[in-house]
Amino acid sequence: MNTKRQFSRFAVISLTWTLLACGGGEKKPEEQKAEAPAGGQMAVVDLANGATISGKVSFEGEKPKPVQIRMDAEAYCAAAHKEAVYSDQLVVNENNALEYVFVYVKDGLGDKAYEPSKEPVILDQKGCMYSPHVVGVQAGQPIKVVNSDPTTHNIHPVPANNREWNKSMAPGVPPIEQTFAREEVMIPVKCNVHPWMKSYIGVLKHPFFAITGKDGTYAIKGLPAGDYTIEVWHEKLGTLTQKVSVAAKESKTVDFTMKATS
Repeated sequence: MNTKRQFSRFAVISLTWTLLACGGGEKKPEEQKAEAPAGGQMAVVDLANGATISGKVSFEGEKPKPVQIRMDAEAYCAAAHKEAVYSDQLVVNENNALEYVFVYVKDGLGDKAYEPSKEPVILDQKGCMYSPHVVGVQAGQPIKVVNSDPTTHNIHPVPANNREWNKSMAPGVPPIEQTFAREEVMIPVKCNVHPWMKSYIGVLKHPFFAITGKDGTYAIKGLPAGDYTIEVWHEKLGTLTQKVSVAAKESKTVDFTMKATS
């Protein structure tokens, strides 16, 4: 009998250590929090006295032909669109302006970190497409994923510096809210159900970023006076940087031209 009791105690202890070793106490992805700076102090955006950097991102080269997306494999997706659907990966308008370019302050803020907004950024799944195609959030800011379609989708960000997660979303389910703890430009997002669905999430420790609209323009407001490196990112055309100096309340224009790749 003593031998059986000793074996039972040993089994319980072994199971406990196994659970601990396998990360039983690790936080779930939805519990990730932004990493505070070493001093623990969060900076505040001063819109009244801050500078503004704005501009336009243009395309140079032979204008790409729109790439049509085939949704025939999913009856609902094909029926949801009366006209042809084209990829958002390289959108150039009639004035050679580029849409869906992520523009952000890459350098110049030092170790400053800013309190993340509590307002969630919305990423919708509508017409079997992610909308918008590119979004930006602060580390620790919630991103709310919505399924507006009467069909099942799958949201699957594939980060390099953050924790990966992969969740299915049936029709009518409540939105999924997640956060990313660390900076990462950019995180690709895919749908394992519909392979043509793609999106990107830019994660920064500060709020100084923007995404170009249909006219290729952007604006970053509330910057402290200083010297900065501004970077633009495009999924097909790569990155470009420019340096700019701004004083308090100053407005400066910084335009970019991204060239076609072979």
